[in-house]
Amino acid sequence: MSAAPAAAAAPPRRVVICGGGVVGACTAYFLSTHAASPTVPTLIEKCAPACAASGKAGGFLALDWCDSTPALSALARASFALHRRLAADLGGADAYGFRSVHTLSVCIPTLPKPSSPPSPHPLLPPWVDPSASAAPPRELGTPDTTAQVHPGLFTKAVLAASGAELVIGEVERVVVREGRVAGVAVKGRDGVVDADAVVLALGPWSGRLQVVGEVFDVSGLKAHSIVLRPREPEKITPHCLFLSYQPAPGAKMLDPEVYPRPTGEVYICGMSKDENPPDDPATITGEPDSIAMLHKIAGKVSSQLKKEEGAEVVAEQACYLPCTTDGLPVIGEMPGVKGCYVATGHSCWGILNGPATGAALAELILDGKAKIVDLAPFSPARFLKRRSRR
Repeated sequence: MSAAPAAAAAPPRRVVICGGGVVGACTAYFLSTHAASPTVPTLIEKCAPACAASGKAGGFLALDWCDSTPALSALARASFALHRRLAADLGGADAYGFRSVHTLSVCIPTLPKPSSPPSPHPLLPPWVDPSASAAPPRELGTPDTTAQVHPGLFTKAVLAASGAELVIGEVERVVVREGRVAGVAVKGRDGVVDADAVVLALGPWSGRLQVVGEVFDVSGLKAHSIVLRPREPEKITPHCLFLSYQPAPGAKMLDPEVYPRPTGEVYICGMSKDENPPDDPATITGEPDSIAMLHKIAGKVSSQLKKEEGAEVVAEQACYLPCTTDGLPVIGEMPGVKGCYVATGHSCWGILNGPATGAALAELILDGKAKIVDLAPFSPARFLKRRSRR
């Protein structure tokens, strides 16, 4: 007589997500909408949802810009498709500014040309000054391959749709008993928040938890941005610009980016440096020199974006992008701790790859295996081999 097949392990009933950014929010959404075992999680966030990079990012989405790295390509393509599906399901155009965009590469001249103003290039949208382009612009993406969201509104909309219970508090440690996760300890709160599964999605702060820091490093890249409301917002078309700019002959080349939003605001980012984030995301501020350079670049792109000519300053800010030593995100179950999952290290592609990351984690937690994308290249266990060689 053959033995009866072993019963599949029951999916966890109590899931706690640590981190209220885009990855935590998307994981909550896909857990709660899982076809077979919908599970509404508890989400613990120190400040407020989308208070760090997920609220201050650009929100640019690209179908194929990660294709040079096969593992990332699969994640990005799956996520780009999910963004379109989520926009249809959640009313993304109105709720969080989802729309398709044209995307151009523009080289800004280092020195102004004394000759008569150049005639506008047909690819350049009318709101971009013809003098902003030192060479013919190049098309980087079409409305079929590039899109955008307002990242803060997207994160909050997805989290709200999940129905997750939101707890404001600082996670101190993951509680582990006999090699299995048992919950999390929250600063200033008695007892433990019990859990059958815990997801650590704390961006560059993930490595400060011992369970993560013992396995791999997550560093911070400080990125600056400004948000402007132009004089005539109705004239700003959906063209995202990737710029090349050398502030002075011999100076380091800069690569700022310009993203108009359907709200009429224009987001400009760039000026980044490696730096550890402070403990409290609410204390992060931009550095005056970097903010000033972004204003200078904005004015070179368009007279509509010059403060001196009536552009309103909506925000001057900075955030920290989570980066790993090998440039790939870390998504999966922590080695040696059953039921403890991590998702961090997405660098500048967090908003793009948040949906597929959340969907894959939800499948891994509730089904035991991710189907939407192969998570093997992103496993935190990949760092164990490297550490053992040291």
